[in-house]
Amino acid sequence: MARGCRCFAVVIDGAIAGYGWLSSASEWIGELQLNISPRAGEGYIWNCATIAEHRRKGIFRAILGGITGVARSEGYRRLWIGSVDIPAEKAVRPSGFRPALTFRTASLLGMHLMVARRAPDADFSLTEEARHVLGSPGAPLVMGVLISPQKTRTH
Repeated sequence: MARGCRCFAVVIDGAIAGYGWLSSASEWIGELQLNISPRAGEGYIWNCATIAEHRRKGIFRAILGGITGVARSEGYRRLWIGSVDIPAEKAVRPSGFRPALTFRTASLLGMHLMVARRAPDADFSLTEEARHVLGSPGAPLVMGVLISPQKTRTH
């Protein structure tokens, strides 16, 4: 939270049922071995989780709705989110998110392999914006196959 991150939670009967984070500054995405650096008026939703006994009850959708509602009221123009192929991912598109990029990753023997591609049917300008927030300063993310030494970082 000292970096400006905020945590949102769904509470049921006094206990946390699920949570998610919102950042407007640079964040490390360990799975991709990349930083995401939202621009002014943008944010990144990350590390959303639902406690096991509350899964398949719409908790993730509620978290997304709460975060996007607060962000909208604060004037955010765009929110970025990453998702994986799990049942909860079905809530991402109905919550107003559109795919920009797809990734495949693997790590072996200290090396990280990532394949970055434009998402099927993605808007070209959205894909380009995503490449810029995921790239290094002044250089958009390179598409295709990327191999690099695996990095370990903490938030």
